[in-house]
Amino acid sequence: MALNRLDLNLLHVFDTIYREGSLTRAARALHLTQPAVSHSLSRLREHFDDPLFSRQGNQMVPTPLARRFLESMRPGLTQIQSAVNQFHAFDPANQRKTYSLALRDILESTFLPKLMGRLESYPELEIVSQRVPRRDMETQLAAGKLDFAVDVLLPVSNQTGHELLRHDRLVVLARKGHPLTGGGLTLDKYLEAKHVLVSSRSEGPGIEDFELSRFGVQRNIRLRCQHYYAACRVAEGTDLLLTMPENYARIIAERADIDILTTPADLPGIDVHLYWHKAYEREPALIWFREQLASIV
Repeated sequence: MALNRLDLNLLHVFDTIYREGSLTRAARALHLTQPAVSHSLSRLREHFDDPLFSRQGNQMVPTPLARRFLESMRPGLTQIQSAVNQFHAFDPANQRKTYSLALRDILESTFLPKLMGRLESYPELEIVSQRVPRRDMETQLAAGKLDFAVDVLLPVSNQTGHELLRHDRLVVLARKGHPLTGGGLTLDKYLEAKHVLVSSRSEGPGIEDFELSRFGVQRNIRLRCQHYYAACRVAEGTDLLLTMPENYARIIAERADIDILTTPADLPGIDVHLYWHKAYEREPALIWFREQLASIV
C-alpha cells in the first residue's frame, strides 16, 4: 500500500462517501457523475483489498477497516484542505455551497426565517436543517456531516468551539381572559395554576422547576409534551400556563389569542450557543457563514 501508488484525490472521494452515506449524494457534493465516483471507489477497494462500504438499503455503510482508516486519515486531510482553503476567498454570490445545521424545533422557528431572509441574495447557497441527538453532535461536527449546531450550553471537548449567540429570558403564556392573570401574575397565582411542561424527557423537572425548588415551592404540572407549538395551542385553549423562551413566544403571540406575562420569580433564562469543530474553523466558507449566523441575533 505504498503512498506513491495511491491517487490522493481518491481520499477526498472516500471522505465524501463516508460523510454522505450515498454514492449519489457524494457525486452531487463532489460535482462528479455517479459512475466517476463508483470508479474511484473501485480503485480504493482494489488498493485496500477491502469493500470499504456495503449497501444497506439506501445507505453505504463503512466496513471496520474503512472506519479505522478514516479516523487516521481525516486529521491530515483536514489540515491539507484548510491549508489550501486559506488561499482561496469564498464568494457567496457565485459559489455553490450547502451548509448543514443542527437545530432544535424551537430554534428553527426563530433562526431560519431571519437566516433565509439574509441569504436571499445568495441563490447558490443551500441550507439543510436537521435534528441531531445531542450525544451525536460532536461526532457529526468532527466528521463534517454538520457545519454548525445551535443549542443550549452543553459540555463539549476542547476540539469543539462554541460561542454565545443570545440569552433568551423565560416568559409565561396564558390565554386571553385567564382567571388568574388579571392585575398581574404573582407567584401565588403562578403556583395556584396548572401548567404544561415541554420536554423531550418523559419525567424530571424543567429548568424553571429547579429555580422554584430553591424557594421551597413546586408547581402543578398537568401536561407534559414534546413541542412548544403544541403546548402553545393547549395554553391558548385552556387555563394551563406555559413557561417558555421569549423569542419563540413572541412569534406565537402574533398569531394566537394569548398573553405574554413576566415570570413571577427570578427564573433563569436560556443561553443559546453556536458550536463548530475547530478543525474546520479557518475555512473561508465557514467563517463567512458563522458571521451571518452571529449577525441575525
